Amino acid sequence: MQIQPERILVVDDEKEIADLIEIYLKNGGYKVTKCYNAKTALQMLETETPDAAILDVMLPDMDGFMLCAQIRESHNFPIIMLTAKVEDADKITGLTIGADDYLTKPFNPMELLARIKAQLRRVQNYSKMGEETEQTEEYEFWGLAINKTTHTCTLYGKDVPLTPIEFSILWFLCQNRGKVVSSETLFENVWQEKYMDSNNTVMAHIARLREKLAEPPRNPKFIKTVWGVGYKIENGT
Repeated sequence: MQIQPERILVVDDEKEIADLIEIYLKNGGYKVTKCYNAKTALQMLETETPDAAILDVMLPDMDGFMLCAQIRESHNFPIIMLTAKVEDADKITGLTIGADDYLTKPFNPMELLARIKAQLRRVQNYSKMGEETEQTEEYEFWGLAINKTTHTCTLYGKDVPLTPIEFSILWFLCQNRGKVVSSETLFENVWQEKYMDSNNTVMAHIARLREKLAEPPRNPKFIKTVWGVGYKIENGT
């Protein structure tokens, strides 16, 4: 049976950049759908679901952050943001609203291709997490339940939709309950990349995860911040 190529949605109003991204993605074996504004992209998503998306922040009808937020209301596929801005605050904004990665223009197309491959590989690993064992692996405490075999998370019986990265972060913290996990350890285990001191990616994803778990920012119940050290989930029942 022939395997269908993974499809990437590219949303960028600069046709030259969208065409350049398409060339590299197609050479990498992917199928590409291009949209030049947010409205067209959202219309496409009503009937089709790509395997990943690359969104420009500066779009003519809606900024990419808002588009990312709207996509996250119903889709969990990986999203990489592209922007001409370099401010840390913009990166944190994108990651906090649900983006998985962030690349600043001008960018190296080969680096973008590598990041797409990494995101899709992470999704594949996430999908296979429960295939290695026939027994269900689950953590359940304080109304929270996360199951590695079924790849589900519930809070007080209500489904909590998590992206593969969010699921992996929560699972790793649950595996290490009672221990403080540094941002470096969390990043290198979840992202499988070398951690940089100025990296705010973990912080932004923790904030997003807390929001989904309805955590009060000043006194979170599940994921505690140990200032200057990292994060932990307390032991207990």
